Amino acid sequence: MERHRSCHNDPDSDFSDSSDSNTGMEVCCISCREMYFPHDSRRICKECCDGDMYFPHEKLLKKVNAVKAKVDFLRLSSSQDHVSNSKSFADVVLIASNSAASAAPIPAHKFILMSRSPVFRAMFENNTEESRSSRVKISNVSYETLQTFIEYLYTGKACLDEQMACDLFVLSDQYQVMRLKIFCEKFLVNNLSLEKSLVAYVFAQQYNAKKLGDAALLNIIDNMEEVTKGKDNVEIVKKNPHLISKMYEEYFSKKVVKTFNKSKTN
Repeated sequence: MERHRSCHNDPDSDFSDSSDSNTGMEVCCISCREMYFPHDSRRICKECCDGDMYFPHEKLLKKVNAVKAKVDFLRLSSSQDHVSNSKSFADVVLIASNSAASAAPIPAHKFILMSRSPVFRAMFENNTEESRSSRVKISNVSYETLQTFIEYLYTGKACLDEQMACDLFVLSDQYQVMRLKIFCEKFLVNNLSLEKSLVAYVFAQQYNAKKLGDAALLNIIDNMEEVTKGKDNVEIVKKNPHLISKMYEEYFSKKVVKTFNKSKTN
């Protein structure tokens, strides 16, 4: 969401809002606090620009916006604030199709699910079987995954490992919980290893995880021989010939470009 800021002069600074990049007067860089002759109106010296440094207030703004986005995700409308989150007020249960028969259904509140997911909203606002029975069976998901998913809808937090991140990515895509989907993909990208790059690439192509697919492909084409000859990857190559073909196209394309650039420098 767009955040409107009111600007105030910093009492410790040596410049005012009316300073101009063409005055020829020295101003204080708001990043390193050194005096310099301005080259534009950004109030930051060339050294800090070249070093790709961010303004301190921009770093803070990013953190504030991240917190604000989480608050917006978790916020309930005022008409619902009085409703207790205790199980005694639950008006729907969710059942994981892959859980053991003895696993208890997970209680929840329709208004919470509806406020987090447009799919749940459409489900409960219409005369569906789930709306009438107040029972929702989630297909192809384990009890642990469903429990973590529901906990995220209530708290905005999830404890992830590689498998849980993949399972939650698929589930959040199914129920259009985009904040969780982005969170899971970021986790998978940050924890991507060379050994798991081929598996990650196949998963990314299957579930349209573009950032994960790009990161995995970069690992693969830089280490093609090592990746494709791994024992665990031979079977993956056999089962996904169309994806492997696409992967090799990218690989050879990069080699051609690399060879061309090398010949130009020579």
